[in-house]
Amino acid sequence: MRTIRELLEFKGQTPLYTIGPKKSVMDAVSLMVEMNVGAILVIDDNVIKGIITERDYLRFITQQGRSAADTPVSDLMTTKVVYVTPESSLDEVMGIMTEARIRHIPILSEGRLMGIVSIGDLVKQISSNQQVHIRTLEEYINGNYPGPTENKRDKAGG
Repeated sequence: MRTIRELLEFKGQTPLYTIGPKKSVMDAVSLMVEMNVGAILVIDDNVIKGIITERDYLRFITQQGRSAADTPVSDLMTTKVVYVTPESSLDEVMGIMTEARIRHIPILSEGRLMGIVSIGDLVKQISSNQQVHIRTLEEYINGNYPGPTENKRDKAGG
């Protein structure tokens, strides 16, 4: 598996949680807790306006003396949303997320929201890919690699 499209297909249809910018921060946090997700996209008129994460909320409660129940999501959300396309490679997306210091990234295709992946999704899949590669190399080294089994000594008559 090398692309975000393949990762999304492997994960299957997972619900995508969104919230409106006028909803309260408490509504957003409650939704994240209920759905056991670390981020939700802020959507208005079918357009991504931002993203709100657990980290945003933690910064909010430690730095501001405001109530989550009375604060709209639009006051807290990150408005500069980094996104990738389904054709992006897993390694490329991991690099983008590492460089931007983000843990969740939406996938857009021709302006349409396809899903969202977390850094955990990427780490899990990249690790799995590496394990498969290691097993394949071990099998090759041990002579158990599936493929032509012709031995050079047999050809040379020895």
